[in-house]
Amino acid sequence: MALLPILRFPDPRLKKIAAPVQKVDDSLRRLAADMAETMYEAPGIGLAATQVDVHKQVVVIDVSEERNALLVLVNPRIESADGAKEGEEGCLSVPGIYDKVERAERVVVTYLDLEGQPQRLEAEGLLAVCIQHELDHLNGKVFVERLSQLKQTRIRNKLAKQARVTA
Repeated sequence: MALLPILRFPDPRLKKIAAPVQKVDDSLRRLAADMAETMYEAPGIGLAATQVDVHKQVVVIDVSEERNALLVLVNPRIESADGAKEGEEGCLSVPGIYDKVERAERVVVTYLDLEGQPQRLEAEGLLAVCIQHELDHLNGKVFVERLSQLKQTRIRNKLAKQARVTA
């Protein structure tokens, strides 16, 4: 396994829409393992392939306290969503930035597992939020783009300042 570099907002590669995976094979399983290692090391609770500059529909998530319930979603699709709840979100591609985003409270998602088998998952709470957040990445959207234009500008300025300080 290997740690992968995580793209930082506003990197234009984060806007690329991920392509469906055509075949679940060993190279895809290796990508998922590398993504999981990267997510755990960061540390985060979710990571989309887009964030590591691989534009395939692959997401890894682990919202467990023990960090032992890895979920890998290949070609995920939200089939239904209901309820609405506002909660604070952060993102490995937007380090140090947190803000309130409205998401569905419950989602039903279909996907392929690492054996290529179709799965269906009903999720609520943090898992539902994380699924929606990561699927946004696959569609070329970062959570800050759900915020007001003013907040987006402030975040861009803050990140630019951080980049200058660390350069």
